[in-house]
Amino acid sequence: MTDLTGKVVWITGASGGIGEGLALRAAERGAKLVLTARRETELMRVRNICPRPEDVAVLPCDLAQLDDVDALRERAESFFGPIDVLANNAGLSQRTLTMDTSMDICRRIMEVDFFAPVALSRAVLPGMLERGQGHIVVVSSVFGHIAMARRSAYAAAKHALHGYFDCARVELGDKGIRFTTVCPGFVSTQVSVNALTASGQPFGDVDSEIAGGMPPAVCAERIWRAVERNRPEAIIAGKEAFAVYFKRFLPLTAYTAFARRLKVH
Repeated sequence: MTDLTGKVVWITGASGGIGEGLALRAAERGAKLVLTARRETELMRVRNICPRPEDVAVLPCDLAQLDDVDALRERAESFFGPIDVLANNAGLSQRTLTMDTSMDICRRIMEVDFFAPVALSRAVLPGMLERGQGHIVVVSSVFGHIAMARRSAYAAAKHALHGYFDCARVELGDKGIRFTTVCPGFVSTQVSVNALTASGQPFGDVDSEIAGGMPPAVCAERIWRAVERNRPEAIIAGKEAFAVYFKRFLPLTAYTAFARRLKVH
């Protein structure tokens, strides 16, 4: 099992939502935290509500612009030492039809949702391999398994995470490195508010499914339980988990017909 007590845990997207929940639950378990997101004021807010703020460091960064990931990793390690657990949680969604989604929007989503987790993981993995232990947590989504209208680039990025980190698990899983990919369903966060529209501006509204979703603290607790048990993958969802198994076990034509009937924002 992966015990977080005394571990150095780096969490991205930690200024709210699932990331905030991950920070609070990890702090309660006795971890030392490095929190990353764009908004320093919100990171400081999260730091100050953790049980031991002195064991929480704030490292603001825009993950869409990772110019020198090794320098960022060095700064992260300067607080409490080498990273034991990296939680790749930051993400960016969309609310646009495929034909209205420009390549610029596709690239912005891929930068945050796919390339940033890959770059950060590659930055910490050499040290983990040298020490013979470490845990990479990847916060994907049920959209890493399914498709729905107005989520093409987002689903593509989440599908890509599964392909990349499944391969990494095959290569490095016998060298002391653990990989856990978690797939939340609807969680009550600001993900739809910040989702990109065709103009590139935030959607600015909360989807009804998101508003009625799982509390972030509950999702975060279930994520850390999956990590502690070294589960390779965990679907953390309510009734929307049905769609994952529907697509997995029934013909794709049946799933496509089902998805077309869904009313989505």
